[in-house]
Amino acid sequence: MEWNVAMNKLLLSTLAVAAAAVTLVSCSRESTPQSAVQDVSSITTFKLGLDDSFPPMGFRDENHEVVGYDIDLAREVCKRRGWELVPTPIDWNTKELSLDSGEIDCIWNGFTMTEERKKALCFTPAYLENAQILVVRADSPVKTLADLAGKRVEAQAGSSAMDAIDSNPEFKASLREVIGVKENLTALMELESGTVDAVCIDLVVGQDSIRRSGKDFRVLDEALAPEQYGIGFKKGNDALMNAVWETLCEMAADGTVAKIDEKWFGREISTIPDGK
Repeated sequence: MEWNVAMNKLLLSTLAVAAAAVTLVSCSRESTPQSAVQDVSSITTFKLGLDDSFPPMGFRDENHEVVGYDIDLAREVCKRRGWELVPTPIDWNTKELSLDSGEIDCIWNGFTMTEERKKALCFTPAYLENAQILVVRADSPVKTLADLAGKRVEAQAGSSAMDAIDSNPEFKASLREVIGVKENLTALMELESGTVDAVCIDLVVGQDSIRRSGKDFRVLDEALAPEQYGIGFKKGNDALMNAVWETLCEMAADGTVAKIDEKWFGREISTIPDGK
């Protein structure tokens, strides 16, 4: 497996930069829902919406327990806040509806911040840098994005990978077919079988999936789109969002975030400001 050095540097490049602000961030209160949480002191549970097949951010282990990088961060936030963490698997293609209905309190699972999503949701600053990349089989003749012309590409439906493809109309038009599937694991299985020629996927997720599976895949040097992960809340839930972000900043300052980084990635990659 080959990983372009520049790709890996992408995850490290903003460690010294505050994600958007060191102070707490306030979201627009226009059309604030009646169900918006404004008094966090009344919270007892914290329902975290996720795709539970999205390693290393959130997934099921061999005991069928939900684990992952985002889960560890959230569990520590809840511990410090006195909340009970309730990981809640959702259909990623209708994640915003789950948030709006009150089924979940946030979307926290390698959730890419896009301009469209920022208009609809209340986001924390970025806590992780990422990119959308293309994975191919090691024996594939494809070396560049241009080489995928006339090929079949798969991505998770409703994901930022699909958004990245849609946001590159020339690239999309060059493809024979773009296929949406429910899970990234399904896409990678179909890549292995030769059903598709490439899979568009998050860099950190693709890297982890290849490492865990040991499959003979490689990543194209060209990234399709850079991006950032944030935690999404219902518009108007700025009090809850601020409480979570404040706690994450405290965790960054005392070294807890760095320990979680090391556990899952072997290095410090978070962009959460530590206030130092």
